[in-house]
Amino acid sequence: MGRATSRYGDFVNTASTLFLANIPSPDRGVWQIGPVPLRAYALCIIAGIVIAIWWGDRRWVRRGGTKGTIVDIAVFAVPFGLIGGRLYHVITDNQLYFGEGKDPLRALYIWDGGLGIWGAIALGAVGAWIACRRMGIPLPAVADAVAPGIVVAQAVGRLGNYFNQELYGGPTDLPWGLEIYERVDPTTGLLDPLNGVAISDTPIQVVHPTFLYELLWNLGVALLVVWADRKFRLGHGRAFALYVAGYTAGRFWIELMRTDEANHILGLRVNVWTSLLVFAGAVAYFVLARRRGPREAPETLATDPDGATDNDGGRGENGGAGEEGRNPTGRDDGVGGVGGEVPRRSSH
Repeated sequence: MGRATSRYGDFVNTASTLFLANIPSPDRGVWQIGPVPLRAYALCIIAGIVIAIWWGDRRWVRRGGTKGTIVDIAVFAVPFGLIGGRLYHVITDNQLYFGEGKDPLRALYIWDGGLGIWGAIALGAVGAWIACRRMGIPLPAVADAVAPGIVVAQAVGRLGNYFNQELYGGPTDLPWGLEIYERVDPTTGLLDPLNGVAISDTPIQVVHPTFLYELLWNLGVALLVVWADRKFRLGHGRAFALYVAGYTAGRFWIELMRTDEANHILGLRVNVWTSLLVFAGAVAYFVLARRRGPREAPETLATDPDGATDNDGGRGENGGAGEEGRNPTGRDDGVGGVGGEVPRRSSH
């Protein structure tokens, strides 16, 4: 009886270990709705953008800004960011699209995956700068408001890599190993890792889920930015710089674990070098921007030669702050017109 019980216990322990050692991948990343392909990757990107805009706008209002401002800026920033993200990917992974046997037109297939966050942030910032110039708003203040939302959007976007079965690490026997399945085109039976369907639940390999590592790291960075912003009242782009530094610190070690094809410089993947350089720049900016003084007011005041304003939320007749200048919630992470520094029209 004791021997039977022992064998049963060994079986349960073995089964539990096998269960814990498997994080199954989705059997597909694309669903056909009639003639229209519904792609999980695209849905994750869209969901991330919505979250970033929604949370950024809420933070902007709590800091004393006007509701809807971030939405207006996003009209410029999002298209610029998507183009920039794709350009960075195509440039740094050009061997996937150009050369013998390659189809250059696939460089335009953004729905197949492949967005470089560095290009998305860089060109997205250009779009945001254009919008801020048109609206008379300091870009660093906008960047601080949207920083945690952006990194959460990146976390949501990593789920798209999960559905695509891409950007994972090397083989592992750790309890959270990710199962990778063979996918085929159900019509032709040919291998199709991106658009195909898994024909079996038996994995062809078990790997490090680097998408999950980055997802969790990004959520941690978002919490760090929110905490630091509330405690130290970060301004002049310092919350954004903290996000960039935190993200690149994680991307550095996660990138070293990935096994997907990538170009190398001096033996290291391009994105490893990019992480190092951007991290150094972000830390330098975070330190130097402290000299710029207290957190800036979120919206500037455009005045005419007589000293009147064309912003109803600006100074009132007696020089006090208008309603839009006050922090409507009184939270520590917002800045009202009272006691806040009102900058001149920004050129950022």
